[in-house]
Order: sequence, then C-alpha cells, then structure tokens
Amino acid sequence: MNEALLQFIWQYSLYNPTQLRTTQGELLTVVYPGKRNTNAGPDFEEARIRVGDTLLVGNVELHVRSSDWQKHHHTQDKNYQNIILHVVYSDDVPMQSANFPTLELSRHIPGYVIVQYTHLIQTTQPIACAKSLSRVKELTKESWLNRLLAERWEHKLAEWETLLKESAGDWRNLLYWRLAANFGFKVNAAPFLTLARSLPLNILARHKENLFQIEALLFGQAGMLEENFQDDYPNRLKQEYGFLRKKYTLHPIPTHLWKFMRMRPPNFPTIRIAQFAALIHKSVHLFSKIIETANAKELSVLLQVTASEYWNKHFRFDELQKRPFPKALGDDSVDNIIINTIAPVQFLYAYHQGQIQDQERAIQLLSSIRPESNRIIHTWNDQGWQVTNAAESQALLQLFNAYCSRKRCLECAIGLAIIKSKPVE
Repeated sequence: MNEALLQFIWQYSLYNPTQLRTTQGELLTVVYPGKRNTNAGPDFEEARIRVGDTLLVGNVELHVRSSDWQKHHHTQDKNYQNIILHVVYSDDVPMQSANFPTLELSRHIPGYVIVQYTHLIQTTQPIACAKSLSRVKELTKESWLNRLLAERWEHKLAEWETLLKESAGDWRNLLYWRLAANFGFKVNAAPFLTLARSLPLNILARHKENLFQIEALLFGQAGMLEENFQDDYPNRLKQEYGFLRKKYTLHPIPTHLWKFMRMRPPNFPTIRIAQFAALIHKSVHLFSKIIETANAKELSVLLQVTASEYWNKHFRFDELQKRPFPKALGDDSVDNIIINTIAPVQFLYAYHQGQIQDQERAIQLLSSIRPESNRIIHTWNDQGWQVTNAAESQALLQLFNAYCSRKRCLECAIGLAIIKSKPVE
C-alpha cells in the first residue's frame, strides 16, 4: 500500500462503505469524500462525513499509517487545522489527543483492488494493462481516447503559445514555423524551425512567384551555399542569395545543425528544403485554406509538392545519383504533416476562437486519415487494440507516452476501470 493508491481508493470509494466505524467505535458514513487537493495542505477539501448523528464538513487527510501524521509534522502546520477525518490504512499509533476521528480503512478494501493495482505497477510489459484490456467497456475506451487527443493538442497549445507570442499573435507565422519544423520530420525538426525563424515570412512572400529565389533564400539561410560548387544550379543559387542576403540583412544558420547520417537519401534536408520551397511557391493564402479545409483529400492535393528539376538527379549539391527520379513528397509524409501540423493548428485556432464546432471538425479530419505506423502503435495492435485512424493513433501515442510509460495507471480511465472491476472467477 502507498499513499497514492490510498487516495485513489478514497476518491473513488473503492471500499465497502457499510459498517464503517472510527477507531473509537463510532458509526461513520461518507456523504461526500471531498475534492482532491493538488496543492499544499490536506488531501481532500470540502468533504462531508457523518459520525454518529453529527454531520462534519471540512478537510480529510490520508496516510498509510497513523504515525505518519507526526512524521509529517502536521500538528504544527496551520494548513491542517480544519481536519474532520484522518483516513489511514493502518492505525499503528493511535492518536489519543487528536480532536478529529480516525478511520482505519484496510479491513474494508477488497483484496482484488490491491492485487490488480500491484500487478499494473510491477509488470515489466510496456503496456501494463494489456492482458486486462478486454475487460474494459468500449465506451470507456472511446471517451478516454477523445479526452487524450484533446489533452495532446492542449499540450501543443502550451508549447506553441510562446511561438505565437513571439509572432505577435500571427497565426500565419506560427503555421509557417510549424510547417517548417514538420518538414524536418523529427531528425531535422530543430534546424528547420531555426531556419524558418531566421527567415521572416514576409520576405518569402515578396518572392513567392519566383521558385528559384525562394530556393536561394531557404538554402542560403540554411547555410548550404557557403561552398564552391561545380554545378551551375547551386552556383546560381549562391549568387542570387548573395544579393538577397545583402538586401534583407540576413544571417544564415550554422551548417553543422543539419543531419544527413543514418538517413534515407529521399529524407535528406536538401530534398526537404527543396520540397518546402515548392510548397511556399505553390501556395496562395495557405493559412486560410488550411483553416477552412476539413477534407483530407483536398489538403493532400495542397501538400503534394515535388522538388525542382535539379533534384531529380541529386540528393546533395554536386553529387549525381545513379537512378534519377522526381523527389515528390510521399503520401506518408503528407499524412504526417496533416496529423502533426494541419489538424492541430485547426484545432488550436478554433480553441483560441472558442469555436467548438471547428474543434470537432479538426478531430473528424484526423478520423478520416489512416493511422500512423510506428513502434508504439504496433505495440497497441499486438495487444489486440486495432487502430483504425489517425485520431486513435494520436490518442494512443498520448496514452502510452504520458501514462503507460510513466505508470500513471491511477490517473488513467482504463486503469481505473480495471482496478475497480472485480475479476471474473
């Protein structure tokens, strides 16, 4: 037994409520266990407890052992003056001088609650509740996944809030930065974001009709035009960037930030920068289109871009490849951008505007896209949870990373359902 589990049992009344008595033998009824306090002070506030014929209203403190009250120095703490009940698992040292009753809960807790909690916490399986998932109602799973997806996007809002403030609340700029980071696809996300932040969107907007100039600006700011080249294309880019750099007083980012090692050549940052340039060149009123479009196919058409002709035969400057082919952004990459940038931006923008219907539309957008394919989603599939769309896969990623991997079973609706349910004998 630990204090977190005891608080959980008290909060959800996972004990036999009949024949509860204080350690002094008085009949006790829990009218309301109280509101969980996550700040300093007693564990539960505004509880209502009936002892004998007297209704008490106030705070409840929980400990594994009654002696913990003294160990935690609560007697001298003013935060613990309004205690109406001390709930303990074991009354090891009776508190004779206390002016509040004590309830020893151990004998009233069903054994299966502790057994199931212990199994979840001690298992070495990546998903602790894997063998018990079939006991959880589908409605419980569905409602929890909906909450997890919203939680994931709310976390993104907190992370992106700083960027939004830096751009003076300009959502178009936020979209530009996050699209750039997404084109880095995890490995090069950070340098891509740094590149975008070094090159103001309004400068790119002045040259969006000219793909070559957009490429010059992006490759130049990426620090990739500092060398002496053999091919005509990079030399012309270098010359064009030299002019634009002086015109706008630009400063390129360090070249060493970019990672090429252990990557498939189609994912090289050179290819991704060329594709990003093509998207900027192709897009007119990109932000409004993204905000207003809830159709996955229309968004896919918007995002399906191909790097310029030079890259048909190259992965890097001056290095001719053996088998030429157009460097188009693949379907998986397009889905990735919709999942990780487009849908969250739609949701967060609607959240900021207080448009609940548009928030739901963003969730429906994810529901129309196939699920992600990665190690975590494969683990869920292996446990019998067949993921059918990207809304589910995003929610399950949040569940695994924020709850399963941290053993936060007591804060998980699925863990709660398993611990509360009596095993079938």
